[in-house]
Amino acid sequence: MSTPVESQPIRQPFAAGTSFGAAILLLTLGVLSILQGISAVINDELFVVGVAYVYEFDITAWGWVHIVLGAILVICSLGLMTGTAWGRGAAIGIAALSIIANFLWLPYYPWWSVLVIALDIIVIWAIATWRPQF
Repeated sequence: MSTPVESQPIRQPFAAGTSFGAAILLLTLGVLSILQGISAVINDELFVVGVAYVYEFDITAWGWVHIVLGAILVICSLGLMTGTAWGRGAAIGIAALSIIANFLWLPYYPWWSVLVIALDIIVIWAIATWRPQF
C-alpha cells in the first residue's frame, strides 16, 4: 500500500519548525507580558496616555490583565512544546486574546502593541498550518 504524497512537501517541515519556534516565541511573549503587567501595577505613572481613547481603563487594571494573560501564554506555550492537542488549541485562542488585549493597549504603548500583535499573528499562522503526523 502506498502512502499519499504530500502536495507541498516543504511546507510541513517549515511549519513544524515554525510551530516550535512559535512555542518559544509564545513563552517569551508571556514572560514579557507578565513583566509589563508588573511594571503597570507597581508604577502607574510609567505609561503616559496622549489623547483620549474610547477603551480607556485604569493602568493598574491593565497591569493585571497583562499578568494573567502572560501566565496563560506561558502555560499554553509549555503545552505546545510538549505537543498536546489542548496546547495547540489553547495557544491559538490565547494568542487571539492577546491580539485583542494589545489592540486595546495601543494608546499606552503603541509600538510595543503593534509588535506583539504581529508576533501573535505569526504564532497563530505557525500553529494553524502545522499538521503533525500521527
